[in-house]
Amino acid sequence: MAEPSRRSLADTSRLIVVKVGTRVLTDAGGLLDTARIEALGRQFDTLLCQGRRVVLVSSGAVGAGMGRMGLAARPQELAHLQAVAAIGQSGLIEAYERAFRGHGRHAAQVLLIADDLQDRARYLNIRNTLRALLDYGAIPVINENDTVSVEELRTSFGDNDRLAALVTTLLGADLLVLLSDVDGVFDRHPAEPGATRVPSVERIDDRIEGLACDRLGGVSKGGMASKIAAARIVTEAGSRCVIASGRDDGVLERLMAAEDVGTAFLSRGATLPAWKRWLGWSADARGRVIVDDGARQAVVFNGRSLLAAGVRRLEGDFATGDVVALAAEDGREFARGLVNYPRADLVRIAGLKTERIAAELGYCPYDEVIHRDNLAITRRDHAAD
Repeated sequence: MAEPSRRSLADTSRLIVVKVGTRVLTDAGGLLDTARIEALGRQFDTLLCQGRRVVLVSSGAVGAGMGRMGLAARPQELAHLQAVAAIGQSGLIEAYERAFRGHGRHAAQVLLIADDLQDRARYLNIRNTLRALLDYGAIPVINENDTVSVEELRTSFGDNDRLAALVTTLLGADLLVLLSDVDGVFDRHPAEPGATRVPSVERIDDRIEGLACDRLGGVSKGGMASKIAAARIVTEAGSRCVIASGRDDGVLERLMAAEDVGTAFLSRGATLPAWKRWLGWSADARGRVIVDDGARQAVVFNGRSLLAAGVRRLEGDFATGDVVALAAEDGREFARGLVNYPRADLVRIAGLKTERIAAELGYCPYDEVIHRDNLAITRRDHAAD
């Protein structure tokens, strides 16, 4: 019999974002594994037949490009890597189209860069387009635009984990499924004797984040650190996340049958409003406001606005109405919001009680440095809690 949390996850997940990484989609030689894509096509059809909607975030363009060009090794120079990705992207979307068309479905290619989600107008346009594609019954296949995005190809494959998390918050999806080359999060390195899969996580804290690393070398294995970071984003935003093995060709069907597969990360609360989801994770912060612990506690746990009295120091240059990050005195960010004062004024009133602002500045346009309606909490846990 399925556990209640697994049954609830399966029963209430109507809109699902699935992320598939390069290690799942490619074979030992680094080429695209078409059989794996066919298996994904079958599983997506099963979910759609259940009345669910599915969005796919997929890596694999470089592997597809290598196959098309007959390359035996992954290019090392950035320009060549981007060229291979450009050649491979069409092959990747063609492979998905073939797999979906066999079930009467269609793939819709969507290529994004970070700026697309940071800009509010473009963010809303992308959301509307994705919703329209879902209304047509298509399966959006999203990837970062490798041809123009430098950072994606210079860093780990975990970048698409974050992209998938941002797409989940963009759509307010119920569930993010990160398909990896391992079965989930383990209580120690999976290669160690006695390693046990962690079936569910109610709260992502330092201990859980530590499980992403090899305790001998401190090196992230299989991009697990980026996957846990993605799980933090969606659970703080009110959605859920599962990290599971993409090499199980029935994993999505098993998950929706409430079977105990992978590691499930449970929501931290109700789904945040769309405005706050953009503010918390997609908007570009122009600076940081470091606050004392009393202010952090008031903002995070009591739902209060940020007042000048709690401000300790500032980083970066920002103007009234800019997005800034809030951080504790140890540097950990825990929220983002729209600031009511420019840096020059905030420097002068930092640490002051509200009633002293007018005397210092000659005016007091706002009682709050950041109003709670314009605040999004991005991290509730803290080492001191």
